[in-house]
Amino acid sequence: MLPEGTGMKNGVDLAVAEVNGVVAGFCLEIVNLDDASPQTGKWDGAVEAENANKAVGDPLAIVYIGTYNSGAAKVSIPITNRAHMAQVTPANTYPGLTKKRGAAPGEPEIYRPGGFVNYFRPIPADDIQGAVAAKWAKNLGVKKVFILNDQELYGKGIADVFEATAKKIGLPVVANEGIDWKQPDQKPVLTKVRASGADLVYMGGVIETGAQVIIRQMKEVGLVAPRTRFMGPDGLLEEELLKGATCDAALATDMRVTFAGLPFEKMRGVGAKTYETYKTKYGKEPTSYALYAAEGGRVIVDAIKRAAPQIEKAKDVTEKREAVRKAIASTKNFEGINGKWSFDENGDVDYDTMSGFKAVKADGPIGCKFQFESILE
Repeated sequence: MLPEGTGMKNGVDLAVAEVNGVVAGFCLEIVNLDDASPQTGKWDGAVEAENANKAVGDPLAIVYIGTYNSGAAKVSIPITNRAHMAQVTPANTYPGLTKKRGAAPGEPEIYRPGGFVNYFRPIPADDIQGAVAAKWAKNLGVKKVFILNDQELYGKGIADVFEATAKKIGLPVVANEGIDWKQPDQKPVLTKVRASGADLVYMGGVIETGAQVIIRQMKEVGLVAPRTRFMGPDGLLEEELLKGATCDAALATDMRVTFAGLPFEKMRGVGAKTYETYKTKYGKEPTSYALYAAEGGRVIVDAIKRAAPQIEKAKDVTEKREAVRKAIASTKNFEGINGKWSFDENGDVDYDTMSGFKAVKADGPIGCKFQFESILE
């Protein structure tokens, strides 16, 4: 995920540059590590463990920023936790890393061998997004949903939360079915959808796990709006998806996607200013999580400032890290890119503003784009 990784690195650099690399007399240095396997180019648990161990083994390292993938975070959080080192992610949204709702058995405790919270995310988790999506579907007049998921951590997690919320608000769910996304033909499952009379397909997944095929084949079998529409989470909010699914199919299925937080162009105050600064500094649009990386960097800078007296008094590096961890945990009324927020006892943000996008016709090589449609609560 090179573009996203670069965007997050830029975001952290931006936050450090704002204080000229110095906070409370301490010089800040960013050490960049990559958790991708040189062979596959995908994140690798062994590489991630090595990175986390390298960080906790460095007597000058105070905070760990990352990861991009929630699966990688499962590997590093226990390592940083044992070292009392705070870990701040700009991008992980899997609920089980911090809370019980939408988690697997034993989560999140298994990531906290020390019995305290050292992992923080300035971005809302998927359990909120799945719930907001179900409410949005109902508001759009959906009568009956057929849920599909890619059987992976993120996709199944968000599909399960969508299902639980739908049932709670009286939106009938026909099924929540895992698909084998490696199959080029998804028509058997779509035949079931058609027989069920569902007027919405909700798919939990990312762009690599078959959503393109589902959308394309929905059009081929006649599952199109107004009869049947398509909705998915922010793992599908990528131009690549529109290319793979084809614009014809995305438009025919009246495709909609949710996104955690506000779109950059709808941000006010701190968010709007950060968005402009980023574009000026790097000469391009920020990637999805770049501004959250800037937010995470600012949270850390603010915590170091508040923890400075304790850091000065600390006898060793563990005490220094603990001082910063405590300061991050006590972050309250932070002026963030989506407005004011505080961390709760799990290290999660306490706001749940989301946005909804719709696939619309557009000039350009692909022929369509995702356009902001509404703010979702």
